[in-house]
Amino acid sequence: MVLKRSKPKKHVVRTFRQLITYLQPKSPITEQYRNIRTNIQFAAVDGDIHSIVVTSSTPGEGKTTTAANLGVVFAQQGKQVIVVDADFRRPTLHTMFRSENTFGLTTVLAKQATLSKCILQTEVENLKFLPSGAIPPNPAELLGSKTMDDVMAQLKETFDIIILDTPPLLAVTDAQVLSNKCDGTVLVVRSGKADKDSVLKVKAQLTNARAKLLGVVLNAKAEETTPYYYYSDRE
Repeated sequence: MVLKRSKPKKHVVRTFRQLITYLQPKSPITEQYRNIRTNIQFAAVDGDIHSIVVTSSTPGEGKTTTAANLGVVFAQQGKQVIVVDADFRRPTLHTMFRSENTFGLTTVLAKQATLSKCILQTEVENLKFLPSGAIPPNPAELLGSKTMDDVMAQLKETFDIIILDTPPLLAVTDAQVLSNKCDGTVLVVRSGKADKDSVLKVKAQLTNARAKLLGVVLNAKAEETTPYYYYSDRE
């Protein structure tokens, strides 16, 4: 299945431009994402990292942009990668990959379609995408279900890397639920937005969930000594 590209809406084009690792593979920002990829791989001291939850403390910190671009740089390394939109509250990943969101993960969890029918091919080689699907009334229950365990098991059979974009931790428990099912969690913190207490609270939540925190991505932080800067954009 190929992503539709006919007459994209303006906001879809704008969010697609946030896929900078695909559009500008030689940019300094893309190199930062490669550094994050390397750090994740070095964090795997007790074994390989195959499944990664990407979350933040509050909305607007750049977790969705980070999840999508991490998917691209892992795929550029030759790995078979899938990015999953597990944000059932405010799904936006489909706009970055210029796809529709009619069918997806919630469709699979509701057993209304098979996983293979809902996975989309992106424009990036080696990179697939699973949209969220329709917004359900019980997101946390679906993500914590045995069916979700089965979906993760199926994905691990096919893909080297699974990246899940999840809702902010201070708002809902979805990311906590998924972090317990995955090999590691990446916390995205936007400079000047997230406060220290919120970040510490989120870290405590992940610890209580027995999640493995791989590290923190500091987003939108300007460098003072070089002309380079970290990626600064909205989720």
